[in-house]
Amino acid sequence: MKDTVQDGREEIRVQLIAMLTMLVDHIGIVCFENQLWLRVIGRIAFPIYAYALVKGHLYTRSRTKYLARLLILALLSQLPYQLALNPDGLNVIATLFMAASVMQLMDLTTSIRAKGGIVLAAGVVMQVFPFDYGAYGLLMVLSFRYFANERLLLTHLLLNMLYLLLYGPGGLIQMLSILPTLLIAYGPGLWRRLEGIRVRKWVWRSFYPLHLAGLALLKWAEW
Repeated sequence: MKDTVQDGREEIRVQLIAMLTMLVDHIGIVCFENQLWLRVIGRIAFPIYAYALVKGHLYTRSRTKYLARLLILALLSQLPYQLALNPDGLNVIATLFMAASVMQLMDLTTSIRAKGGIVLAAGVVMQVFPFDYGAYGLLMVLSFRYFANERLLLTHLLLNMLYLLLYGPGGLIQMLSILPTLLIAYGPGLWRRLEGIRVRKWVWRSFYPLHLAGLALLKWAEW
C-alpha cells in the first residue's frame, strides 16, 4: 500500500514538542490533579509520537533493531510508569511497540483479510490488557500510516468519537488531540519549520523513562 506520510524522508525534529507536552500532562497527573488545562495540553503529545513512529517504521535502516529499541525502552519505562502514573497499566512505549509490530506484520501480506485480522487481534489484546491508550492508540498509529490530509483528519475525528464513547465524559479532552493532526495535514510549511528544531537521539530515546523516574521520586517525596 502506498505510503502517505508527508515528506517522509526528512529527519524528525519535532520531538521537543512531544516531550514538553507529555511532561506537562504527567506533571498535571502527579502534582496538580485539579488543573485540567495541563491535561488538555498533554493531548498534543500522543499524535506526534504516533506520527514519529510511522516515520521511523518507514525509513529506519533496520526494522528489527527499531522494534528492539522500542521493546527495551518499554521495559525500562514500566516500573517508573507504574510508580508515577498507573500501578496496573502498561506504558505508552509498550503501545507503540505493539503498533510497530502490527505495521511490520501487515507489510508481510497483501491480503486485506489478513491485515484486518492482524489489527483486530492486536486491538483486542490491547483492550484486554491495560495498554496505555489501548486499541485507540493502535488505530491512531495506523491512521498516520495509511491516510493523509482530509482522510487522516476524518479518521482521527472518528477515533476521538470512539474514545469518547468508550470512556465517557472523561475522554472529552481527548478531542483536543486533533490539533497536531490538523498541523500535519494542512500546515506542512509550518511543520517543516518545527522539524528544524534538532533534538539529540539519546535525549529523545531516554526522555520517557527518565521523566517518569523523576516524577515517581517526586511522588514518593510527597508521601
